[in-house]
Amino acid sequence: MTHHPHVHMIVPGGGISPGGDEWIACKPSFFLPVRVLSRLFRRLFLSMLIAAHETGQLKFHGDHIPLSEPQAFADWLAPLRKCEWVVYAKPPFAGPKSVLAYLSRYTHRVAISNSRLFKFEGGQVSFKWKDYRAKLRCRQKIMTLSADEFIRRFLIHVLPHGFHRIRHYGLFANGHRARKIALCRKLLDMPACNDKLDESGDDKDSAGDLPPSPCCGGRMVIIECFERGAKPRAPPTATMQRAFA
Repeated sequence: MTHHPHVHMIVPGGGISPGGDEWIACKPSFFLPVRVLSRLFRRLFLSMLIAAHETGQLKFHGDHIPLSEPQAFADWLAPLRKCEWVVYAKPPFAGPKSVLAYLSRYTHRVAISNSRLFKFEGGQVSFKWKDYRAKLRCRQKIMTLSADEFIRRFLIHVLPHGFHRIRHYGLFANGHRARKIALCRKLLDMPACNDKLDESGDDKDSAGDLPPSPCCGGRMVIIECFERGAKPRAPPTATMQRAFA
């Protein structure tokens, strides 16, 4: 249950013309300006590394102790500003749908699932974790932490106040998402989407033809559709479990 901050961006392969009457697509072979991206990453990485050195966040040991001096550290970084940094980008093997399915499992899950919790006893929490350095058959292990330490690690994954896990910009901004997507479909000569979304992106009418729940009489909500004999991509989240309990 370690903290790995990642930033994922989904960018459409084109956009609407300024006049709103044409879809401007990117070149078929274009994905990202790899050379520009590599140099941007190099500049940002080195500037953050220098900032960490100036604030004393970097610790040097053994033969690297002289690098604690600012000038020695700057001289050591100098060759890195001239060499090319490699940024590797390629299309997904299974297409864009597989990428969206992969990202959805990360953006809509909690830090640890209930199935990984092993036991709680004597103020100690035991849970399963996977050690990728071990051999395949020995990766599943049990870790036991005090309740306070377990809660501390869990809260690392909670976003600070004012932060959002998912942000939408451009065509997908909440203020005009439904209108812009409808325009994109029209310009691309695609059939209209059956899902009716309001400006906030909430589905209001997709469950209109579904019968009410036989248990509570409430509105039915489709969580996922999958073929007969197939399994869901992931178990229901705690929010889903509370909603349908």
